[in-house]
Amino acid sequence: QVQLAESGGGLVQAGGSLRLSCAASGIVFRPSTMAWYRQAPGKQRELVASIDAGGSTRYIEAVRGRFTISRGGAKNSIVLEMSSLKTEDTAVYYCHGQWGRDYWGQGTQVIVSS
Repeated sequence: QVQLAESGGGLVQAGGSLRLSCAASGIVFRPSTMAWYRQAPGKQRELVASIDAGGSTRYIEAVRGRFTISRGGAKNSIVLEMSSLKTEDTAVYYCHGQWGRDYWGQGTQVIVSS
């Protein structure tokens, strides 16, 4: 059973930075595309950034140039570096991976105050 564990959320002022981490544990045989999603209050969950097994990254326009997704030091771990944070970045951030099926972390809250 694969489990994803996120860490690093919190409260930050607009313009500040945060670093989110996610690590997969359990039976994980191979690198997979992993991603960060977020869900703001009253909104649908949206893809923020993804990184594939080869290291290619993709971002939504709203975060391009401010967020950076990368592979972490551990196997099947990822990091999301967020800078120049805006109040509209406030959301619960979820880590996602797919090994045969979709796996989700429990989510970590990011609150950006004005």
